[in-house]
Amino acid sequence: MQDNKNLILAIGLSLAVLVGWNYFFGLPNPEEQRRLAERAKQPAATAQVSGDTGRTSPSSPAAAPVALTRDQVLAAGPRITIETPKIRGSMPLKGAEIDDVALKDYRETVDPKSANIVVLNPYGTEKAYFAEFGWVNAPGATVAVPGPTTLWTADRTALTPTQPVTLTWNNGAGFTFKRVLSVDESYTITVKDSVANASGAPASLSAYGLVRRHGKPVVQGFYILHEGLLGVAGDQGLQESGYDAVDKENPLPGGKGRGKVFKTATGGFAGITDKYWAAVIAPDQNTPYELTFSGTTAAQAAAKSYQVDMLMNARPIASGETVESVQHLFVGAKEVKTIAATADAYGIKNFDLMIDWGWFYFITKPMFYLIDLFFHLTGNFGIAILLVTVVVKALFFPLANKSYISMAKMKAVQPAMVEIRERFADDKMKQQQAMMELYKKEKINPLAGCLPVLVQIPVFFALYKVLFVTIEMRHAPFFGWIRDLAAPDPTTIFNLFGLIPWTPPDFLMLGVWPIIMGFTMFVQMKMNPEPPDPVQKMMFTWMPVIFTFMLGTFPAGLVIYWSWNNLLSVMQQYAIMKKQGLKVELWDNLRGLFGPRAKAS
Repeated sequence: MQDNKNLILAIGLSLAVLVGWNYFFGLPNPEEQRRLAERAKQPAATAQVSGDTGRTSPSSPAAAPVALTRDQVLAAGPRITIETPKIRGSMPLKGAEIDDVALKDYRETVDPKSANIVVLNPYGTEKAYFAEFGWVNAPGATVAVPGPTTLWTADRTALTPTQPVTLTWNNGAGFTFKRVLSVDESYTITVKDSVANASGAPASLSAYGLVRRHGKPVVQGFYILHEGLLGVAGDQGLQESGYDAVDKENPLPGGKGRGKVFKTATGGFAGITDKYWAAVIAPDQNTPYELTFSGTTAAQAAAKSYQVDMLMNARPIASGETVESVQHLFVGAKEVKTIAATADAYGIKNFDLMIDWGWFYFITKPMFYLIDLFFHLTGNFGIAILLVTVVVKALFFPLANKSYISMAKMKAVQPAMVEIRERFADDKMKQQQAMMELYKKEKINPLAGCLPVLVQIPVFFALYKVLFVTIEMRHAPFFGWIRDLAAPDPTTIFNLFGLIPWTPPDFLMLGVWPIIMGFTMFVQMKMNPEPPDPVQKMMFTWMPVIFTFMLGTFPAGLVIYWSWNNLLSVMQQYAIMKKQGLKVELWDNLRGLFGPRAKAS
């Protein structure tokens, strides 16, 4: 029958979306996430490192040497401490890289006693990851510029939001280099470099800033999330290169590894991003620069390094003249509101694209702000998701109403439809014509039943994206056992929700909330009459079970949304069917499962 065909079409669309999403974009795998987390926590090897081997100029990332421990490197020489309400760290006077930053508000796990997230690591460690600023000579110039072994002089020992630090170095040939470092209340360090020429001869220098990472980090590996090198190269727009993509780029000239160059860009930012953390540089938004994404061609993966650097146009410096360059380093958590405030404070073009909002940007970002609004009202992201679901249902209430009313009318004209099929059993064309006349007379849209599913798909994707990429959802608890809405429900029925000391394989991780979702879907499907066709009946019976297992590895917040949405849909459909004077089949169908009909079958 036509209404059953429409239901099958709606279910088919839902299955196609979920299966396609799983195939093309991947879903969080609990066991894989545990494995990646363990790999990320492996301690660095200890050995001696000789000098600054491999340290090179911009656009030339270098292979990492044998590593020292982080503590050994941090204790190796004098350092300036960095302290803000959100970060703590340090930087060496030798080389003056910004290479040690930890985040005060974020920890490795939901355990409040676990270690703070460390974003940057100094050169010499196994997972070196740092930012560097300075000057290079324009072609033909031979000025001695600061480098990795330069020992700067500082006027303070601590950098705080109220205390900037000034570094000074004289090259002994008439050039004085000065660097003024300041930091705001969150994650942004401003680097103001200047060069005073008292040599008696002109010179030409280019300022640069770079972010370099040694070793290929462990990544999530999902298509919907970019991790790696990224930037907005002025009018050339957003540029993204994963680590594997950089390894496959064409060789750069001068033996500088593989990569790609974006010439003559003005405005924007560039750096390296993880799922939740980033280290990016934003130059003066009116200064032209050349942006390079690059990686070493070392044969061993452990020796690889990746680099994003910005090389400003050469600046002539006459004798007696001083030139200046200003750059900003954002190193910290990709908090939506903090990034927006940073973009406004420093005028950084398209800075919000540091967060991977995806193709559904116009839905995903408003969805986040709506959830965040309700979170600030309730103090719980789970409750915020429930309230957002109500808002979404209210927005689409007229459309859903028309759909359910059309479905109700389809049920009301079932006898007429059966009569038409019997009357024109041997003439399909006349049968279709009679059906269309019936639909027109009763003002029925036979495809209206698919509309709720089609409307829900972009909302589902947007919420999935918000839960997956925004740090605000990381380690956000709901109630009870749900301590992280961005992670799958950690319970499973196959060990009696933790009563049995056994961890089932991934495909058996079927928690409480996926089971609740499956039950609400089962109830929703039982609102309709049982299809007469045995194949359709079996399909409808097993559909909730299939969806329950499929959503078992989805973020708990998304499963909670789906369950609540199903419950609201059941109540809405029940009210409409009562209003239309139609029989609600739910109770008969449920009794049929356990009553005489079930036994008779």
